[in-house]
Amino acid sequence: MAIVRGLAAVFLISLCSCFNPFAPRLESFSEGYGNLVVTEQKTPEEVLQNFTLSYTIKDSLLYSNVIDTAFVFVYFDPDKGSSGGYVSWGRDVDLKTTGSLFRYFQVIDIVWSSTLFELIGDSTGTLGKGFSLTLIGEKESYKITGRAVFSFRKCRDAKWRIIQWKDESDL
Repeated sequence: MAIVRGLAAVFLISLCSCFNPFAPRLESFSEGYGNLVVTEQKTPEEVLQNFTLSYTIKDSLLYSNVIDTAFVFVYFDPDKGSSGGYVSWGRDVDLKTTGSLFRYFQVIDIVWSSTLFELIGDSTGTLGKGFSLTLIGEKESYKITGRAVFSFRKCRDAKWRIIQWKDESDL
């Protein structure tokens, strides 16, 4: 009986010392997200990889690191005025909006398709990408496709960040 209690105690100690209920298992992360890893943002493409990962794992801190302090989001609103018009907002509103998106949807999947154009210099660049965005919530789901035009700049910390995102979604 003492041996059984001793084995049970060793088992419980080893179980408790390795289990953290607040940390996800690394195996499940790497299995579920394939080749997505946090990059150093040394190129605009690496910025988009971090963008994708931030949406996939719903990490607002990672997302805030891909957008510049001067960031502006621009989209066309067909209901603005008599024939529609462009609407824009800055970084603060975008972080709040993205945080709400992360909380509302259980699954967020963004896939960048073809590169439509690429103009990358030493410290600034513009990249046009096709995309497919899937949003799955408890009550509703959406599949959005379109194009995004990103303007980038290389910051003092040598990381590239998005300074403008012009959304050209198919409505």
